[in-house]
Amino acid sequence: MTAPVRTHPSPAVAGRSSAELIRAEEPVLAHNYHPLPVVVARAEGAWVQDVEGRRYLDLLAGYSALNFGHRHPALTEAAHRQLDRLTLTSRAFHNDRLAEFAESLAELTGQEMVLPMNTGAEAVESAVKVARKWAYEVKGVPADRATIVVADGNFHGRTTTIVSFSTDPEARAGFGPFTPGFRVVPYNDLAALEAAVDGTTAAVLIEPVQGEAGVIIPDDGYLAGVRELTRRAGCLFVADEIQSGLGRTGRTLAVEHEGVVPDLVLLGKALGGGIVPVSAVVGRRDVLGVLRPGEHGSTFGGNPLAAAVGSAVVELLATGEFQRRAAELGVVLRDGLTELVGRGVVGFRARGLWAGVDIDPAFGTGRAIGELLLAEGVLVKDTHGSTIRIAPPLTITEDELRSALGALAKVLDRRA
Repeated sequence: MTAPVRTHPSPAVAGRSSAELIRAEEPVLAHNYHPLPVVVARAEGAWVQDVEGRRYLDLLAGYSALNFGHRHPALTEAAHRQLDRLTLTSRAFHNDRLAEFAESLAELTGQEMVLPMNTGAEAVESAVKVARKWAYEVKGVPADRATIVVADGNFHGRTTTIVSFSTDPEARAGFGPFTPGFRVVPYNDLAALEAAVDGTTAAVLIEPVQGEAGVIIPDDGYLAGVRELTRRAGCLFVADEIQSGLGRTGRTLAVEHEGVVPDLVLLGKALGGGIVPVSAVVGRRDVLGVLRPGEHGSTFGGNPLAAAVGSAVVELLATGEFQRRAAELGVVLRDGLTELVGRGVVGFRARGLWAGVDIDPAFGTGRAIGELLLAEGVLVKDTHGSTIRIAPPLTITEDELRSALGALAKVLDRRA
């Protein structure tokens, strides 16, 4: 992909600098984010451009929502075509794009049925409801007694129900009372998981790779163990692949690294191609089939525009090209990070084109490293402490990736 060309800014920002626009946000936007001081005005492929025309290599990719890069031509074309025809009907009526989307997504993921929603958090909330309904109607759990087992360090969203089972104090503080019905166990600990599962357990909900926690990858055999444990216990295995899925780890789904097929898989972010919010719960027919008209819904879920873009995303993934790119460039990423261990990097975890990089705290916080990389024309985002995440678009070239790793090396060498 080529770097974006400079174009005229929109009338709303014409003549206003990045600093002025950042100051303008301060009094009118809720302060629920702490973004890096860059104001993006245009983007293409792996590159973004700020209002002054400076270019940056994007190593965040919208938290994996931009797996196919900014403005991928196949995706923008699909959106433009659909914008000229139909954008919304609500699910009160059928639309001519939804069947194709559902059929192709089910085939891609090896599942039977699709529940379309909008955001990742909605997919998680939907799965919680479906698992509970299944537990009552199929498993026979007494009314209002169903439990769901989750993992320490999880990130599944920020709704009140989801933060009820978060272990991040920042996500929870000040938002109680919390929704009951969840049990938290250590991640990557099958013995603890087995001890927490009982006759009331509707589901085990985990991330195959914990993204927000710092790209935490479980031991080989953990996911297969979860699958076997849930099968024996007669409860559901729900895999949250909202960040890890759709090519990011070198496979369509991260669970494929262990040949595991969950009962429900949660998708989002990249499913909308960075154009519209699209999410879905995909799974077994006998599980999603517990929902009946009126029990769950979404005005925008499955809308024609979302279905058109989602179908185009599935078409891109069906070739296997992006999964192969993530796997191949993942080797370059791992090799590059290995060379930085002992030079400011104290450790890292990587799977496909995704890494959590632990910086020596003496070199600065993750935020501080992100600001230094910004000055070098590279965008990353910190997570906890001195850890940064690297998750570039899967369209990034090897030269671009090596250039970004070179920028990180330069920043660390300066701090040494």
